[in-house]
Amino acid sequence: MKTFIQVTEIWTPSEDGSLLEFHSGLYGPHKAFGGITRMMCFGFDEGLPGKAWAERHPIVLKDLQNSYFRRGEAAAKAGLTCGVAIPLFDGETLKAVLVFFCGDDSEHVGAIEVWHNDPAKDIELGLADGYYGRAESFEVVSKRTRFQKGYGLPGLVWETGLPVVMADLGMSQRFLRRDEAKRVGINKGLGLPVGSVPGHQYIMAFLSALGTPIARRFEVWAATPEGDALSFHSGDCDSVPDFAAGMAGVRIAAGAGPIGQAMATKTPVLLGNFAEAEGPLAGAAQAGLGALVAIPIIDGGLTRAVACLYF
Repeated sequence: MKTFIQVTEIWTPSEDGSLLEFHSGLYGPHKAFGGITRMMCFGFDEGLPGKAWAERHPIVLKDLQNSYFRRGEAAAKAGLTCGVAIPLFDGETLKAVLVFFCGDDSEHVGAIEVWHNDPAKDIELGLADGYYGRAESFEVVSKRTRFQKGYGLPGLVWETGLPVVMADLGMSQRFLRRDEAKRVGINKGLGLPVGSVPGHQYIMAFLSALGTPIARRFEVWAATPEGDALSFHSGDCDSVPDFAAGMAGVRIAAGAGPIGQAMATKTPVLLGNFAEAEGPLAGAAQAGLGALVAIPIIDGGLTRAVACLYF
């Protein structure tokens, strides 16, 4: 099964903080694109990672050929048509820029959205940008939709400050675009609080379709009150529909495995091989999942949660 996200990269600041250097990547069949990438670095406001660093909020770039994107020819050869860059800050310190690349519009249905609120101008979230593959009608509806705090997937993330997993979107009364989601086949979503522009709210929404899911499993791990571990909070999996029930009460110590490392370092972690996986990841391996990105949610200098996407 093809996933909507084809490539995932992590870029981290150089030792002197002047550049973004390649940290790690998951490229699947796009090895030539990965080979070119590993030799690159980006300055402040340079290329897609550098632009996200400078803007301090997520960026969706839908033109990889005629823009500031520096790997246009390689992206075209790989069939990559859109890039999404998410800067992760700890206060004023940039920890990393997480970059996703999506595939050809003609084969993909789903959405990666950025919702934004500027309190000086509005009391609601509006769509700042998004990529929808061939779900054009869902894009039209989304541009006309706004969310108050606590309503819809972006509004629930805004209210809680935590990642939110929402399944059965076409049937959920909490998902305000459920009718159009059901029509185009979008069936589940993950929302993340992101962005570090003071006073502004930025929410990422990853909306997954049956044929080309954003990812094959979503998990949310919340920090324990003591702050020394994560406990399983919620999740959804294509291949094991009831897996979340069996994860109740599972904990991961800070620093343990890739998910615990994301908590302890406040930096995203990629894992592309589950061959020797232990603990919760052993179950992911048994479900046929083969790659993971763990994304820390940082607030007030602490990791409040870790959101995981499995491919």
